[in-house]
Amino acid sequence: MPLLARMVACPLTVDVSSGAVAALPAILSDGRISAQGHVAVVVGPGQGEEVIAVVSPALENAAVHPVEGGTLQAALDLADSLRAGSYDAVVGIGGGRTLDVAKYAAGLTGLPMVAVATNLAHDGIASPVASLEHDGRKGSYGVPIPIAVVVDLDYVRRCPPEQLRSGLGDALSNLSALADWELASRERGEPLDGLAAALARAGAESLLHRADPLDSDAFLTALAEALVLSGLAMAVAGSSRPCSGACHEISHAIDALYPGDSTHGEQVAVGALFASFLRGGELAGALDDTLRRYEVARLPADLGLTAEQFAAAVAAAPGTRPDRYTILEHLDLDEDQIRSRVEGFVAAFDR
Repeated sequence: MPLLARMVACPLTVDVSSGAVAALPAILSDGRISAQGHVAVVVGPGQGEEVIAVVSPALENAAVHPVEGGTLQAALDLADSLRAGSYDAVVGIGGGRTLDVAKYAAGLTGLPMVAVATNLAHDGIASPVASLEHDGRKGSYGVPIPIAVVVDLDYVRRCPPEQLRSGLGDALSNLSALADWELASRERGEPLDGLAAALARAGAESLLHRADPLDSDAFLTALAEALVLSGLAMAVAGSSRPCSGACHEISHAIDALYPGDSTHGEQVAVGALFASFLRGGELAGALDDTLRRYEVARLPADLGLTAEQFAAAVAAAPGTRPDRYTILEHLDLDEDQIRSRVEGFVAAFDR
């Protein structure tokens, strides 16, 4: 069973393997987490419920807390339930929404948290951020990173391929985000954390030239570790800077202007490719090759957007993160220039 240990802010143990869930009772009874297994298990719908059904016979001292939806209120309600009990740790089992609710509630109650991910759709598995809905809008909240991450490839492989493609798009977008960070460092003297940048880059580059099948153990392991490294990069940097640049600004603008069915990872993949096109150089071609090879969204039409709609999102993007300097702020294009660049982008990659 491969184990990857990192020391960043606190010890983080990562177990990525087939059959990893079978080791969960032993992990939760580890003296560093809870010697007697007194843990609160936060379970999301779907595979999360299946996982707890498999391991619950061996977790005699655990209490299960079902949650649905990734809202701030759900996290606050969960925190109240945790305070009413006596637990050594919180264990989140499920997808991103469930893990974010568990992370936020654990942070409020001062409990360590273990993340058991049943999909690889985004880089929030081990990140110091919980994305939660409140009053119809999604916000980002700072949280402690998990002390352990468990990813069972058998469960991940059963997820829709679109989720894996979303995770791949999110991981690869780091390369564009890092280019924006370097630009801000050159142009504005913004401090650039070398360790955070190295962690974010290592995960993304491990995926950039792969050709193995999307559902292979080797690819899924590389994707899981890349997404965890993204979380660690953000923890080191103290912000989302190493993993969020123009690509994420564009995604936030799309969410605000054209909420629909496209995933976060798909949106940042298209945003990263467009931002790399604006910067010029070799990254755009390498990103396009990988996204195309794994059938990840590359163009506005892949998100259900027209070129005009995408241009409107690009124009609105800098307003989503006024404190962030990226290629969009650097070029400071007007609306006509943006439309022209978007048309050039589509013409260059629509083949």
